Amino acid sequence: MPVDIAQYQSVLQTLSSSHTTLVAVSKTKPAADIQILYDLGQRDFGENYVQELTEKEAILPKDIRWHFIGHLQSNKVKYIAPFVHLIHGVDSFKLLKEIDKQAAKCNRKINCLLQVHIAQEETKFGLDEQELSEVVAALDTLQHVLVKGLMGMASFSNDTSKLREEFRTLKSLFDRYKNTQQPWSVLSMGMSSDYTIAIEEGSTLVRIGSLLFGAR
Repeated sequence: MPVDIAQYQSVLQTLSSSHTTLVAVSKTKPAADIQILYDLGQRDFGENYVQELTEKEAILPKDIRWHFIGHLQSNKVKYIAPFVHLIHGVDSFKLLKEIDKQAAKCNRKINCLLQVHIAQEETKFGLDEQELSEVVAALDTLQHVLVKGLMGMASFSNDTSKLREEFRTLKSLFDRYKNTQQPWSVLSMGMSSDYTIAIEEGSTLVRIGSLLFGAR
């Protein structure tokens, strides 16, 4: 299925009133599809796999803001450190330290989001509240990482009240910590199936793939 331009424009219209950023999730999709949205003005794209991201970054326009939204392994950080705009799924202080180390080698600061486990499914990654508190307390030991906020994935469910409860949990944690270091500005929650609910609950950034690019 080709890129759904009408759907893209519809999503942008939904987001415009809330000043929410759209990250177009382009994982497994060809560079040509990304170029179509780029030509329409889209600049934020999300990828899940390091090798795929580095291959696309090499051939696509250099002003794209690449978001790494998958589960990042420490030994892969070095491949995306030179260019990545925002790493979403940081779920351990160990990973943060590696990002800090690789960012220093590139003489830059890398923006990150701390991933919090809010879903009731055990398969999702993320920090619990205690772990989040400990990581936040240690952020001032890192010189080349800028934590910009939080990210979370709600349960895969049609139960709207359940989704709202999970998003509200994340929003409350965001509000608790947002002024601890530099002010946090990014609350990344909401995907193709639940982004409108996430926006209503305070999301500032949504990650949308299948609505724009079709099912994988």
